[in-house]
Amino acid sequence: MNIILRVLFLCAAHLWCTLAIAQTAPSAPDIASYTGLHLAAHEGQTAEIRRLTAAGADPNARDRANRTPAHVATFASHEDALKALAAGGGDMNALEDRFYDVLTIAAVANDPEMVSLAMQLGNKPDLITSVYDGTALIAAAHLGHHEVVALLVKGGAPLDHVNNLGWTALIEAVVLGDGGPDHVKTVQILVEAGADQSIGDRDGITPLRHAVSRGYTEIIELLM
Repeated sequence: MNIILRVLFLCAAHLWCTLAIAQTAPSAPDIASYTGLHLAAHEGQTAEIRRLTAAGADPNARDRANRTPAHVATFASHEDALKALAAGGGDMNALEDRFYDVLTIAAVANDPEMVSLAMQLGNKPDLITSVYDGTALIAAAHLGHHEVVALLVKGGAPLDHVNNLGWTALIEAVVLGDGGPDHVKTVQILVEAGADQSIGDRDGITPLRHAVSRGYTEIIELLM
C-alpha cells in the first residue's frame, strides 16, 4: 500500500472509530418511552428493579435500539441497578444494536468502577464487540483509558486480539492515540503485561514503526 493510500486508510479508520466511540446512549425520546425495567434502570431505582424481576418482568427485554435494562443502567452509571439486574437474571454479555456489551460501554465511558463490576457480574472480557470485531480492551486502549486498560488486563482480556481493521490494542494505542501521557501509560501497561509487539498491521507495520513515524518519543522508548 503506498503512502497516500495508507494515509487515506488511516483517516477513514479514525473517522469510523471516532463514530463508534459515540455509542448510542438512550435519547430523550427513548427515555420518554421507557417503562418497567428500562425506566427503573435509567433512574437507578434498585428496589423497583428487584420488585419487577421478582414479579416476572423480563430482565433482558429490549428497547428499540436493542438495549437491555443492563445497557441502560451502564450508560447511566448506576452500579446498584446493574447488580440488581444481574441478580434478577440480566445477561451481562448481551449485545445491543451496535454490538456493544456492558463492559465495552463502561470501558469507552472510562468508568473503572463499572468495568470492575461488569466483570464481577460475569461480563466476559474476551467478548467480541463493536462492528470492528474488537474487544473492550481495544476500545479502552484506543482512547488512552489506562486505568480501565489495567483492570481489563488484570481481568484476563486478550492482549493480542486483532480486530477487522487489522489492529491490536497496542497498535490502536499508537495509531489512534495522540502520544500523550494517557496513551503512553496505556502502552506501558500493555507492554508490561506481555502484549506481542511483533504483531503488525495489514501492511506488517509494527507498533514501534508506527510510533517512530509519528515521533512519539516516550512510546518508542517503551517499545524499544
